[in-house]
Amino acid sequence: MPVISKRAQKMPASPVRKLVPFSLKAKEKGIKVYHLNIGQPDIETPQTAIDAIKNIDLKIFEYALSEGNIEYRTALKTYYHTLGFTDLTTDNFIVTNGGSEALNFAISTLCDEGDEVIIPEPYYANYNGFTQTFNVNVVAIPSSIDTGFALPEMAEFEKKITPKTKAIVLCNPGNPTGYLYTREELQQLAEIALKHDIVIISDEVYREYAYDGKTPVSMLEFPELKENCIIIDSESKRYSMCGARIGCAVTRSQKIHDAMILFAQARLSPVLLGQIAATAAHVNDTKYILSVREEYTKRRNLLVDLLNEIPGVICPKPKGAFYCVAELPVKDTDVFAQWLLENFQDNNETVMVAPMSGFYSNPELGKKQVRIAYVLNETDLRRSAELLKIALEEYNK
Repeated sequence: MPVISKRAQKMPASPVRKLVPFSLKAKEKGIKVYHLNIGQPDIETPQTAIDAIKNIDLKIFEYALSEGNIEYRTALKTYYHTLGFTDLTTDNFIVTNGGSEALNFAISTLCDEGDEVIIPEPYYANYNGFTQTFNVNVVAIPSSIDTGFALPEMAEFEKKITPKTKAIVLCNPGNPTGYLYTREELQQLAEIALKHDIVIISDEVYREYAYDGKTPVSMLEFPELKENCIIIDSESKRYSMCGARIGCAVTRSQKIHDAMILFAQARLSPVLLGQIAATAAHVNDTKYILSVREEYTKRRNLLVDLLNEIPGVICPKPKGAFYCVAELPVKDTDVFAQWLLENFQDNNETVMVAPMSGFYSNPELGKKQVRIAYVLNETDLRRSAELLKIALEEYNK
């Protein structure tokens, strides 16, 4: 038998996907599963992107440039100029196979084995996987559901900084919490990064989806971070095109850019068809973005209100992205989530959620919590909340 590497043995299972085998078995039994576990929107991809793929007139699907084709990087430059970052050129972008690869490039560029990155928790579960791949250690800064997952005092960040600290990783708006960082919070983090000469990796893939009149603050708004900032971006959530696998890393630092390019060259090139679709999606997209934001606002309001009506459930109202974290009246949501798929059904229907234990460095902190994605239509969200209420009543008997 072959020997499996220690790295592979340490790789964490995705809390979003590890229950998929149980959901497939439920479906084989004829049970309908409402998927609240994964951020796969049911909203249609822009027609311009669909048409661009349908109308491709290529004789060869050739390699794209390692840094991304100029047509798509030009579309990215134009998009970022509309955000106010008019100093950026096509050379500030490295196109990647989804935001995930951009994160991998960033961590592998900045960190050696044994180095550390500081991340406010709970955090996007795959950050664990990305760091584990390179034997980099996550140093977590806990936040609490009782405060809506607001950041702790900035002094807590400084306490965690050591000679091995290479970066602070943020997700803004946040996955899984929907937390939206304030300008004051980001300004303080920028000052910490400059003081200790570390890099802020700011994952901004949910930028378009902030609510209640709020506007996300990008780390690009702090020009003093020119050498100390990497932005992670993706088209997956912006245009509901997760399968296109197109994202990018953005940096003003020539040193960081040149280092990341080497990793881009090593993996050859980003997806050609995804770039074609994404380039088309960026054309006249304002109406699309506004309508999708309005739809997510309605879904958020509906679902959070329904969840908070369930006895024993606590669910702060998120300010961005399309996730919320709910605390349930159970001892272990990993066990409960599996039970939902194996042992529960109402009128041949059940619901699938993501246990929060995998979104913390210490799994015990998330034992009573689940992440729920409000990416389904309002009718399905109502039924999902109803199923969750019935299930909790039955489970707690």
